[in-house]
Amino acid sequence: MKIYIPRDAAAKALGADEVASAVATEAAKRGLDVQIIRNGTRGMIWLEPLVEVDDARGRHAFGPVAPADVPALLDGKLESLGAVEDIPFFARQTRLTFARCGLIDPLSLSDYEAHGGLAGLRRALGMAPGEIVAEVTASGLRGRGGAGFPTGIKWKTVAEATADRKYIVCNADEGDSGTFADRMIMEGDPFTLIEGMAIAGVGTGATKGYVYIRSEYPDAIAVMEAAIRIARVSGLLGASVLGSGHPFDMEVRVGAGAYVCGEETSLLNSLEGKRGIVRAKPPLPALEGLFGKPTVVNNVLSLATVPVIFEKGAAHYAGFGLGRSKGTMPIQIAGNVKHGGLFETAFGMPLSDLVIDIAGGTASGRPVKAVQVGGPLGAYIPVSQFDTPFGYEEFDQKGGLIGHAGIVVFDDTADMLKMARFAMAFCAVESCGKCTPCRIGSVRGVETIDRIAAGDPAATVILTDLCDTMRDGSLCALGGFTPFPVMSALRHFPDDFARRKEAAE
Repeated sequence: MKIYIPRDAAAKALGADEVASAVATEAAKRGLDVQIIRNGTRGMIWLEPLVEVDDARGRHAFGPVAPADVPALLDGKLESLGAVEDIPFFARQTRLTFARCGLIDPLSLSDYEAHGGLAGLRRALGMAPGEIVAEVTASGLRGRGGAGFPTGIKWKTVAEATADRKYIVCNADEGDSGTFADRMIMEGDPFTLIEGMAIAGVGTGATKGYVYIRSEYPDAIAVMEAAIRIARVSGLLGASVLGSGHPFDMEVRVGAGAYVCGEETSLLNSLEGKRGIVRAKPPLPALEGLFGKPTVVNNVLSLATVPVIFEKGAAHYAGFGLGRSKGTMPIQIAGNVKHGGLFETAFGMPLSDLVIDIAGGTASGRPVKAVQVGGPLGAYIPVSQFDTPFGYEEFDQKGGLIGHAGIVVFDDTADMLKMARFAMAFCAVESCGKCTPCRIGSVRGVETIDRIAAGDPAATVILTDLCDTMRDGSLCALGGFTPFPVMSALRHFPDDFARRKEAAE
């Protein structure tokens, strides 16, 4: 009998390690032949620790499981949730990037291959570099970390650049509130990231890769380092990738937790051992990136999606989605919700379906007031715009952004003036300090919102002008996107800003 117990950080925070220990102790006491597999999470956090028992009857889920439930679990008396694939939250998903996450042993390369792993890399190794780049371009894959820039264009630029050395850099500095997809894939299916980076290396001529992981992710760091060692021993990485003659190796580098290092040029500076501050562009990293060499900088989810594109073909992947938003997006649902977790689906699902049907509304039972999409720099979307399809251009038309696809739900007790103030305060703390609009504008923004709270009618006009300056004048997205939450809060929830003025009068 195999028993799957997640090693994912969220599951561990909810007691997965204690459950695993209890299963091992109870099984030994009974003399049972039980194999405990520490898998990744299936992404349904409200059910963690989600334990799956694989026996003669098949694989059945139980959750949330506590150590005290283990005797009943082994007796077959604990109520089962049935197959994970039949749980409504999971059944409605289209899992491409996360197809194996939670299903396999993350550190078993044979398990990975048995579920389709390395098929994409083997196909790519039979293609010319230009064909590899063309396949990525045809898939319509766009950056999953923020701006949604076409991945194929980055790869083509690096592939056509002339240099004695090129690099693939994976941005795993996942710092947005309410986001955890990067961590989930690294902890639950690390070989898909390795495979994706190897394909990128072969396609662009890069021979070295770095995974830049924030220090707050010790479990992801440990799993990725272990997976890289296994890949190297197995010939997946090294002087000849799978015996192809193409050299590609990679390593993990740990960041110190600066939010601004999620911006690609700041990340590159940090990788070089410098202070994490934003570089002016041009030159673009694709031409002069890490150590001045042509560099592909992609997010974890972008690179982890590459293997399935090559396994199933660009046309298959591009067949999902909406307009220019091709494929699927792993949406992270958090905040005041009944059912928080990761939900991978094709672009195009209305926000109302995600928040009301999938997430089940608020955990408090109160009405939903707003959803912030895209992390702390994302706009607040009111209920009146919940019919907006989940797509890059569709959100842009509403004054929002998808970013890393984290959605944080708030009920009607949320004070949107305070949320706007938090956005400015966050920017002030996390700014690298290089450009004036971000460094000074965020501080003045906090002061201006405090003036609004004190009842100053002129401060609203000043705040709007300040946000325009930050948006148009900042060097990177930290200062440039901070106006999104501020102005969306002011525009959609004016009563939360007017109350103070009325109270002061």
